[in-house]
Amino acid sequence: MIKVVSTGLQTSIQDLGRYGYRYIGVPCSGTMDKKSAVLANHLLGNDATAPLLEFGHQGPVLQFMEDTEIAITGAGFNPSVSGELFALNKRLFIEKGSVMSFGLASSGVWAYIAVRGGFLVERVLQSSSFHSLISPELSIQKGTVLKNKAFEKRINRKNAVLRASTHYFKQHEIEVYRGPEFATLNKSHQRELAISAFTISGQSNRMATVLDHKLKLSAPEIITSAVQPGTVQLTPSGKMLVLMRDAQTTGGYARVLQLTEEAISILSQKRTGDSVVFKLL
Repeated sequence: MIKVVSTGLQTSIQDLGRYGYRYIGVPCSGTMDKKSAVLANHLLGNDATAPLLEFGHQGPVLQFMEDTEIAITGAGFNPSVSGELFALNKRLFIEKGSVMSFGLASSGVWAYIAVRGGFLVERVLQSSSFHSLISPELSIQKGTVLKNKAFEKRINRKNAVLRASTHYFKQHEIEVYRGPEFATLNKSHQRELAISAFTISGQSNRMATVLDHKLKLSAPEIITSAVQPGTVQLTPSGKMLVLMRDAQTTGGYARVLQLTEEAISILSQKRTGDSVVFKLL
């Protein structure tokens, strides 16, 4: 069991998402950076779909109420217990009574903590992911005790660390497909989308990443149609929105591009002020 002493920012339980219910307006939700989340579970031998703890920008303070094996992946946090730093991307044995803190991330946004055996949390519509339409709270509350499945203890410490590619977090090229309304843009606007840099806005969140730019782009509204995580919407005023994991299921703005699954994870780790360029596939 793990007690949340301090919540950090945007700390929630997530898994790989809630699928099969978009027809009734339920978003997919799930981990912002699926690549990092799957890695955390794989390091512990968990199923890739096991629920884990997600947090962004500032990490929580956690008290371990029993011996626990965990893995931490994602953004550049420096987890520590009593001044001892713990590495990312490896299996960690944490002793009962330890208090772990994370501070601020030096790079990236989202990080993940998986526990061996997985967290024991309620599943609603086949997923444990927090979302405002599903869960009573948007984030983990101070004092919450997170339970995990029992496992046979392994107290021998491992020194091996998986070398995760840093290119993944530094990559600024985002792979995209042409969206349903891409062809409605004039040729000049199509070229500008493919060669211009876009800046991450401070208005971004789990629902959408807002991209700032100085281009004279615009597109007429459409009849409300299906959208999904990774859909790039262009408003009549020229605002660019990339829908993320908590995005709505339909929208009336032109769908000019569609991110690949990996591109969504890459974009999720970009900070305010970072720039990205689109690579048309």
